[in-house]
Amino acid sequence: MPKTNPLRTRFAAVLLAVTAGAALALLGAQLASDPVSGSSSAQRDEATGTTPPSEPPRQSSAPPEKADKPDKPTGKTCAAIVESLSPRQRLAQILMVGVDPTSADSATKVAGEEGIGGIFLGGNETGLLVDDKLAGVHDAAALPLAVSVDDEGGRVQRVDELDGDVPSAREMARTMSVAEVHRLARERGAALRERGVTIDFAPVVDVTTQPDEDVIGDRSFGADPAVVSKYAAAFAQGLQESGVLPVVKHFPGHGRASGDSHVATVSTPALAELRKVDLLPYQKVLRSTRAAVMVGHMSVPGLTNGVPATLSPATYRLLRGELAFDGITITDDLGGMQAVSDRYPLPKAVLASLTAGADIAFWSSGEQHVDEVLDTLEQAVSDGTLRPERVSDSLTRVLRAKGACSA
Repeated sequence: MPKTNPLRTRFAAVLLAVTAGAALALLGAQLASDPVSGSSSAQRDEATGTTPPSEPPRQSSAPPEKADKPDKPTGKTCAAIVESLSPRQRLAQILMVGVDPTSADSATKVAGEEGIGGIFLGGNETGLLVDDKLAGVHDAAALPLAVSVDDEGGRVQRVDELDGDVPSAREMARTMSVAEVHRLARERGAALRERGVTIDFAPVVDVTTQPDEDVIGDRSFGADPAVVSKYAAAFAQGLQESGVLPVVKHFPGHGRASGDSHVATVSTPALAELRKVDLLPYQKVLRSTRAAVMVGHMSVPGLTNGVPATLSPATYRLLRGELAFDGITITDDLGGMQAVSDRYPLPKAVLASLTAGADIAFWSSGEQHVDEVLDTLEQAVSDGTLRPERVSDSLTRVLRAKGACSA
């Protein structure tokens, strides 16, 4: 027998108002107009080296709304939504969970029954990205749903079989102008948005001299922070203009780390050295483009005291303080990368990341862990390990970025 969904019951009115197209359009408007970025279109053009397009960016048509669904009500505040949710529902909304990308069953369960706020489609399967299947998943969620992929170009692509191949970042920087990369990303973002995707874990802003095949390698725009800044900002801006949230990664810099955090614990140069090189693209890209930040699993001497950056409060203080970033922070995969999974069970890693300051805890390893993680987090809120105001702060950022509330 299907489980009763109290979140969906409580938000029936919101569900009636939200379709996949409306949620995505609101996300695009939120990202494009958010005053916090403090940068004008002219400033963004200067930062990316792009020329303002002579006509508005091509936008994909949102799926038509059903006749029995009225326009989404306006004026509902983020605080009102947060207040109306139970502690478990609030926690579910700040999780990003990998689902089976071949059918809607897994995604619908996670988003509808469990009330999880975001899903991730990994691998090369495209079953959920065709025939408007994601529209039903969006409809199953009581609040706007974040749907993420990692579509960087090169060897990390998710829709190349459907929408064509995109060069690697290194190849883009070598063969394309900044304006061409901006246009390519805008077109790719429109294709993703048309399929129901709202978040792209791209671009990579790591600075590296690694060979193409190394863990970052050709995923990076290059070894010069200025070049990386220009091209990454253009790519991120293109996604943003299409209504897809770009996620720059891997903070505070994986390009010069000692190895691959997918398979082992790795460390970076000391923080003082990162400030001279690896942090420069973040400073420039986050000033010119409204994006989220993915935090990586590297240990940083002088910053993280031997633990992965995703689980270190000092990482988030650096990002919020020194870099003055107030957007969304997302962890790298907490369940599928051995720099974390070899040291911490998933529920503990999720709790540690949220306690440290992450807004969204992400794991790709599936829905089977949802109840265990939520039980752990609920207990942590109850005993004071995870402060309710910490959860509310992150949830407010997430809801605002998804266009779920007015302020």
